Amino acid sequence: MIHANTPAWRRATLALCLGSMLVFINLYAPQPLLPLLRDTHEASTLKVGLVMSLATLTLALSLLVYGPLSDAIGRGGIMRASLSVAALATLLAAFAPGLDWLLVARVLQGVALGGLPAVAIAWMGDEFSPEAMSRAVGLYIAANTLGGIGGRVLGGVIGEWYGVQASFVAVGGLTLVGVAVFWWLLPAASAFAPQPFRVGHACRQMRGHLANPWLLSAYLIGGLNFLVFINQYSYMTFRLAEAPFALGPRWLGLLFLTYLGGTLGSTLSARVVARAGAPATMGLGVVIMMLALGLSLIPMLAVIIAALTLSAFGFFLCHATASGWVGRQAREGRGGASALYLVFYYLGASLGPLWLEPFWLWRGWPGVVAASWLVLATTGWLSWRLGKRLQRAQHQRVVERRLEHV
Repeated sequence: MIHANTPAWRRATLALCLGSMLVFINLYAPQPLLPLLRDTHEASTLKVGLVMSLATLTLALSLLVYGPLSDAIGRGGIMRASLSVAALATLLAAFAPGLDWLLVARVLQGVALGGLPAVAIAWMGDEFSPEAMSRAVGLYIAANTLGGIGGRVLGGVIGEWYGVQASFVAVGGLTLVGVAVFWWLLPAASAFAPQPFRVGHACRQMRGHLANPWLLSAYLIGGLNFLVFINQYSYMTFRLAEAPFALGPRWLGLLFLTYLGGTLGSTLSARVVARAGAPATMGLGVVIMMLALGLSLIPMLAVIIAALTLSAFGFFLCHATASGWVGRQAREGRGGASALYLVFYYLGASLGPLWLEPFWLWRGWPGVVAASWLVLATTGWLSWRLGKRLQRAQHQRVVERRLEHV
């Protein structure tokens, strides 16, 4: 096993963090451009939102294939190939002749982008010691946030200065360079044990993961939290693009620098888990998100930026913890278990507009906050229930050990 802070650990972690950044740069670059796309194509808020939700939806569905397939053929090849195809799909999106064709390109892009997030944490589980994996997961999730920031800032700035097409070209070209570095950095797997890929076996494993309450709770927490978190940014761009703020794509892109709060949250997650336990850490993240949403109701740009930063901290504190929890709790089919977490995660992002849009049309941003609080109340309860289950399990183990000594 690769141990923490060794040269092999640093090289592998750097490769996976780079790959993670490339995925999220590509996935989120169009988000600050949504108001511009809406005005250019004279489309509804809901249809323009498909630019984001279709990509996350197809990414989620592709995970159902990539995860079990990686258990059979290995993880490194899937990550390398999917990143390469994703770069080409991004360049294809640059030349889409209209909004409908852009949506088609985003569907293809989502399918390609699913390869790395489906198997990266499973790769760590195969190759890293438990301590090394815990540290690497926090850094990997932090790289997610940096990719999300970089993609949105790059997309917003270039989109405002040179147009949407130039934004996709820049992201696609950057990705090609990054993919070459990723290929060079990622070491060959040494601890992977292939399992024959059988559809029936894969389906049984998936059913087993869904029937496992330790995993299902984390799946629901991750998916529902992401439903709120990612879509709050989409609706916030619409809010800030209108009077009295009237921000352009460049400034809307810079708004996503608030993701740096998430970088801090994911980096600190392992320390908080060590002190409070994973369920309590997830619950803390949810509470922070709820408080941040309340703060965002104050119509002052500085306060809104602070609220988004705080929300990102809480979300990624919870997400890094839940993601690592799944990697540790899965007894077999670790690739499928991790992929299934991300299926829930990205399905939440994709279905979010269907839940939030009626509230947006009803009351605007206060409606979005109210709808989000309802969801977060659910994930907070799930975190609390998971903590109670863990306490009972720990108590049961203590009793069994005492009985063994009697």
